[in-house]
Formats: sequence, C-alpha cells, structure tokens
Amino acid sequence: MNQKVLNINNLNFYYKKENPIYKDFSLELKKGELVTIFGKSGSGKTTLFELISGSLKPISGTIEKLNIAMIFQDPYNSFHPTYSILEQIKDIVGDIPQKELDEYLSKLTLQREILDKKTYELSGGQLQRCSILRALLMKPDLLLVDEPTSALDNIIAYDVMKLLITLLDKCAILLITHDLDMASWCSDKIIRLEENARK
Repeated sequence: MNQKVLNINNLNFYYKKENPIYKDFSLELKKGELVTIFGKSGSGKTTLFELISGSLKPISGTIEKLNIAMIFQDPYNSFHPTYSILEQIKDIVGDIPQKELDEYLSKLTLQREILDKKTYELSGGQLQRCSILRALLMKPDLLLVDEPTSALDNIIAYDVMKLLITLLDKCAILLITHDLDMASWCSDKIIRLEENARK
C-alpha cells in the first residue's frame, strides 16, 4: 500500500463565521497520486494550500502531512529580487549534485547560466520553471502546485506537467488549476470546491 502523505480530517475554516469556506472537509492523499483542486476564484483553493502549509490555522479539524514543497502561481513573489536564483535555491536545499541539477535543467529547458541571474533579469516563464526546479530539488513527499503553468505557453506547460507526473513514484501532487482539460488529462481525482468544500 502506498504511503499516506496527507490526511485532512473534518476541516472547518472561515474568515466570517456565517460564510464557511470549509465545513467538515476531508481529504487523503497517498504517494503516487495526483489530485486536482478545481474551482472558480474565491472558492478556497489557495486557502486550502495555506492551511496545509501552516500559514493559516484551521478553526477545527486536523491536517497531517509529511515533508512538503510548494510551486506558487506568481513566481516573482517566491524569489527575493536581490539574490541570484542559485543562491536562493542553495539556501533551501544546500549543495546540489551537478548531475542531478543538469538533469532537471534539461527537462525544464533551462540554461545553466539562468541560475546566476536575478528575478528581474528573467521572463515569467523562466522564473516559473526555476520555481519548479527549486521545489523538485527539495525532494518533497507532497508537492503543492498552484497554477504551475499559468506563465508558460501550451507546449512547455504540458512538458512541465509530464515532468511532474514522472515524480509520482517519489511523492504525491496536489494541484490547483483553472485548466479543466489539463486536470482531466493528468489527475487521478478532481475535487470541485464549489460542489464539495462546504459539504
């Protein structure tokens, strides 16, 4: 049986008590699974990631998880503007075997010299792929992925998702996306928050 990496049990959360975002919400995720959270803006998708990461605390219920890494929708807010990309990655993951780094750079179609640049020197697409690189090098049990391909063109977007799928023998992926076609293509399960989160 695959290892359980996330267990949410009877989660309740609200900003205003009369308008609960989550009511008795439960979710279990095992290594090897890719589950997509789908819903319109304001349905609680990003709030769920903040609860899982610990940035927000549940009103009640429990969230148990193993080691996590996150890929954010806006890569410009996930890197410091005054340090190189490589410096920031090494601050988190430490020394990186060159062979492993080269392998991921190739799969993400990134040039090695890009890592010596700062955020303002990169395009949104390049920076998002650097964000994905950082998350992969952290070797998480659970990868939280918030609109990972929003800054990428369609061909690169599907290549990136194919790369993430290859990691499922090592981790589980919880994905937020507005792209229902992509979700249907890659997911083991799709949770529609407007139908499920408040039940």
